[in-house]
Amino acid sequence: MNGRVLGTELKRSAAPVAGVLVPVGALAFIYLMSGSWWQSSEGWTAQWTSMALLTRTVLYYLWPIVVGIGALQGLRDSRSRMTELLSTTPRPAWRRALLPAGATALAVASGFGLLVLWGAVQVALGDTTYTHPGWVPISLVGTLALVAGALFGMGVARALPSVLTPPALVVACLAATILLQQNADGKRPTGFVPNRLSLLSPALAEPREVLLTLSGSVHVGQTLWLLGLLATGFALLIAASHRARLLALAPVLAGAALALLVLPADARSTYVIDKDAAARVCDGKVCVTRTHRSLLPALASQGEEALRVLRDVLGDRAPAAIHEDTALRAIGDSPHRSADTLLVDFEDPLLQRATGDHLTRYLIGQGLAPNCNPRSGRESGSLEETAFQSVTVSWALGDRDLEPLEKKADDRYSRATWQRAETVWKQLAAATPADQRARIAAAHEEAVSCTYEGMNVLAGDTAR
Repeated sequence: MNGRVLGTELKRSAAPVAGVLVPVGALAFIYLMSGSWWQSSEGWTAQWTSMALLTRTVLYYLWPIVVGIGALQGLRDSRSRMTELLSTTPRPAWRRALLPAGATALAVASGFGLLVLWGAVQVALGDTTYTHPGWVPISLVGTLALVAGALFGMGVARALPSVLTPPALVVACLAATILLQQNADGKRPTGFVPNRLSLLSPALAEPREVLLTLSGSVHVGQTLWLLGLLATGFALLIAASHRARLLALAPVLAGAALALLVLPADARSTYVIDKDAAARVCDGKVCVTRTHRSLLPALASQGEEALRVLRDVLGDRAPAAIHEDTALRAIGDSPHRSADTLLVDFEDPLLQRATGDHLTRYLIGQGLAPNCNPRSGRESGSLEETAFQSVTVSWALGDRDLEPLEKKADDRYSRATWQRAETVWKQLAAATPADQRARIAAAHEEAVSCTYEGMNVLAGDTAR
């Protein structure tokens, strides 16, 4: 009997609307928006943790909508004018509320599960070699957030049966998620309010650093808060008096209090480095993190040749190894550099597009003239630096003509930049071999110091 009633609830109530809206709305946002999740190595289907974090990011707008749909479900009895009739039946109120609440929870959880499953399949079929269970709690808490939000909406609408309740709840929840949102532009995501308060939001900042994951205290604290919200929603759903409705607020207040005691106070304790993901995997003098282990063979095969060329050009000042840069960096910060190691960042679009000999040229360019302006899915870098690297690489490999490291764009700024590079290339080629080598060495020092005078040095403009 209960199974038949549950089936009816799933067919004729607002529950399936929420279940369909969650995956469809989230995938529409992800696939129709051109975000950094498509332009970087922490793309949402590139790694397990990134996939789980991005499915939590879309809760910024999905969670308020689910709360509103739950409120519509909670208004069903008042819309049908059956509230008094149902309250006089001998059946306990919690039993009457259990089936609609269970149907809504099942639909919402299934919808979010389909979203996570879609992302998981993409990750599993991708190139990642780092598989771990650490992403599962992130998704489980997201599921709990949607279920708790839907039941809370149902309970509030049952306590305040008005046509204005669903839209008011949507607006209030949307305002709360906006107020509590986290900014991902720093080394670690930070909120505009105290960290513990920002973590009461079910949504998380968009993933930007592939090695970051949530600490265990975040999962525990958010679970306590969401369980309290869920309990309050169900208690409001079955409350029949003003006193019972006031008592129904106790679980959410207790959950919030416990959560604030457990949740970390700062971003450093919230987003932590996944030590297993950051573990170094090496092939000779070339090392990457376990997360990017699939990229090691290509990098190692071309890296040895790049290191040889750098030794011929720079001698003792040449880098002795190639390592992946694992230090956290805020948006706009200069990339990290090392005196004896060539550091590579897989967020660099030039590196992502480089294969074969082009990868060798990229590594030589980074060794001779490491870029000071960051390049990533969110940062455009500097075309002058790319042109500077192109000149040094072409000289190091003995090219007859200047070979750009990236395709030239057809606009005034790009044409002027590459025209300047061609002029510098000719001026460098006109110098004596000893002078050429001296200019390359001096330009390398300028690049390492980030003085932005490398092109002038290659041109022989010592006065500047």
